[in-house]
Amino acid sequence: MKKTSTRLADGRELIYYDLRDDTVRDAVDRRPLERTHTTSEIRRDPLLGDQVAIASHRQGRTYHPPADQCPLCPTQGDRLSEIPDSSYDVVVFENRFPSLAGDSGRCEVVCFTSDHDASFASLTEEQARLVLDAWTDRTSELSHLPSVEQVFCFENRGEEIGVTLGHPHGQIYAYPFTTPRTALMLRSLAAHKEATGGENLFDAVLARELTDERIVLEGEHWVAFVPYAAHWPYEVHLYPKRRVPDLLGLDEEARSEFPQVYLELLRRFDRIFGEGEPPTPYIAAWHQAPFGTLEEFDGVTRDDFALHLELFTIRRTSGKLKFLAGSESGMSVFINDVPPERAAERLREVAS
Repeated sequence: MKKTSTRLADGRELIYYDLRDDTVRDAVDRRPLERTHTTSEIRRDPLLGDQVAIASHRQGRTYHPPADQCPLCPTQGDRLSEIPDSSYDVVVFENRFPSLAGDSGRCEVVCFTSDHDASFASLTEEQARLVLDAWTDRTSELSHLPSVEQVFCFENRGEEIGVTLGHPHGQIYAYPFTTPRTALMLRSLAAHKEATGGENLFDAVLARELTDERIVLEGEHWVAFVPYAAHWPYEVHLYPKRRVPDLLGLDEEARSEFPQVYLELLRRFDRIFGEGEPPTPYIAAWHQAPFGTLEEFDGVTRDDFALHLELFTIRRTSGKLKFLAGSESGMSVFINDVPPERAAERLREVAS
């Protein structure tokens, strides 16, 4: 992998990740952009104890542009985009309309391929490995920023999810705090460790799932399963079999196997609802240990956390979506219409 860092016309950082070591990236952003100004602010809810990002500047972000005006495609002639070069393998750049900025963290866009009509599932294993390497590199770099406590790599796919740019891409949020969902996991870790005299909760969960009927697919270094208490109609958790706290901890064997396992998982997602159905909308979310202090979680260290990816769709059956209505949105109590065992069975049925 070759990494080349440059700057866009408004001062934002852009980084090329190339498969070939002899690739030269010296294209200049020719757009007449002024330096970006953001209004991101973090406010704490005193009742729930969580944080809300207030980012009014995002109201003006790009919204469903025509394919020939996509800002994530490479620049071609006089059609200028966020990527100055005429081609690329993987590109990461600072979001022009970030939810988090400055002392409130950082937001980046990850373009998986220059092909506008592709998807992550259509990447080659070599391309998918390059994306994994880019995620890992950005996790490392962002973790060293003084304002960053947790790094979250994710992909939103499909208009039903709320995606406003059709080009295959994901995002990275670097939060200045430990997110509420991670804090819940850490509290459960601490409670289980104390109650069992030191047993790791992630290890216990994984051991249980490996002996149950919800395994979707399994490799030598990775395992994918529908969790016992799945929140979403079709939800899969992907774990490395050797517990590591973050992407940086993966060894070469796990990195090499990841593309074939993850690509197969995504392709199965696209086949859940049968031939002729539109691509399955999904969210793919990496869960990594925070880089800040964990003193509030008694007895828990970063090494107790288990890196894993959670993949789920909001489509519950053909043509129908799972909406987060009163119970889910009002009380955070999910009601799942698809039994996890049946979801796992379906995902095994559509193996390629």
